[in-house]
Amino acid sequence: MTQAFPFSAIVGQEEMKQALTLTAIDPTIGGVLVFGDRGTGKSTAVRALAALLPSIQAVAGCPYNCALDAPNPACPHCAQTPPAKAEIRATPVIDLPLGVTEDRVVGALDLERALTRGEKAFEPGLLARAHRGFLYIDEVNLLEDHIVDLLLDVAASGENVVEREGLSVRHPAKFVIVGSGNPEEGELRPQLLDRFGLSVEVASPSDVKQRVEVIRRRDAYERETAPFLKRWRAADTRHRKKIIAARERLAGVAVPDATLEKIAELCIALGADGLRGELTLVRAARALTAFAGATEVDQKALRAVAGMALRHRLRRDPLDEAGSTTRVARTVDEVLPA
Repeated sequence: MTQAFPFSAIVGQEEMKQALTLTAIDPTIGGVLVFGDRGTGKSTAVRALAALLPSIQAVAGCPYNCALDAPNPACPHCAQTPPAKAEIRATPVIDLPLGVTEDRVVGALDLERALTRGEKAFEPGLLARAHRGFLYIDEVNLLEDHIVDLLLDVAASGENVVEREGLSVRHPAKFVIVGSGNPEEGELRPQLLDRFGLSVEVASPSDVKQRVEVIRRRDAYERETAPFLKRWRAADTRHRKKIIAARERLAGVAVPDATLEKIAELCIALGADGLRGELTLVRAARALTAFAGATEVDQKALRAVAGMALRHRLRRDPLDEAGSTTRVARTVDEVLPA
């Protein structure tokens, strides 16, 4: 199996890489939506992140990725086989393909065991495999409505409940949704859009030197894969260690009351719907601060994450022809002057 393109070798697209890194530090941020032109490295970045993420400890043999120190009492596997030992697994990054069936997503009756052994057993779906990891949806704006509804229910509760074919199964399903798409192919449903913590817009590089470097690195990766991966291994290792260190520092990062007031003032000025924008902005700024090794969120951190945390939460203003990115940047300069 071909190894993923190194995360550190991706040219440009700094906001996208930063957003993915922040959600790796703090999954409660709520995921990342990456919208942009075809061929801008969206899928490459997500798969590169998967190879970069630290491993997790899970109950040996458990298909639901239960943690040994906190097994789920309702887990269909752990309820039958008491957890005895842990095993190290790669952080799950599960692809949810377009056209996927509901049974494949939530799980269903294991037909093979039912037919061959006469046993009524549950076959876990993609949501079970994604627990404690990432669920990646390419072309998320083309996802069928009934699958979107399922994802919204599970994202809100953190639990997947299956009641069908005589089965009654309940298991935790907490994961970070990463979606990518091309806005020319359709808009995202507002309910699902609101579930993404961060939103990033990507475009093809306009600088000749940058485009040449993209071509050079991709060509080297395809023609001389092993030497290319070796060349970037140290940089990826450093990035992984910084993510792990930031996770450990995260709980100790303070957000002063004055900073919270600025966050609220910014969201009011933008007319952002609900309070999810403020919460996401706090979490993203805290994660960025932890990644930088600091202990208190400051105005610089807020400015760095405001665009990705708020641009997809703005109401449309028919009197303002500026795009959401421009509106956020303009308001940030007014409320949080550099």
